[in-house]
Amino acid sequence: MKTTMIAAALMLSLASAGAMAKPGCLKGAAVGAVGGHLAGKHSVIGAAAGCAVGHHMGKKQEKREKQQAQANAQAAQAQQAQQAQQAQQAPARK
Repeated sequence: MKTTMIAAALMLSLASAGAMAKPGCLKGAAVGAVGGHLAGKHSVIGAAAGCAVGHHMGKKQEKREKQQAQANAQAAQAQQAQQAQQAQQAPARK
């Protein structure tokens, strides 16, 4: 019973500190808790490790999405510049 109360207090403190708001933390914590429970009643340790891993993976995903958005924006600008150049050259040909 004492262990359960400590675990609950730990999870509440993490939630109030904003750790659960980090990307991927909640999903990773859930997976880690289940894995820890199945590995021998180590749910809290599994949740903490899962949160850390989930947060890391979430940050990597955000970085990839940001890079993809920048690449798309650069491609769109290049296409617009090319179209503007073609529009300038078109009247000169006539």
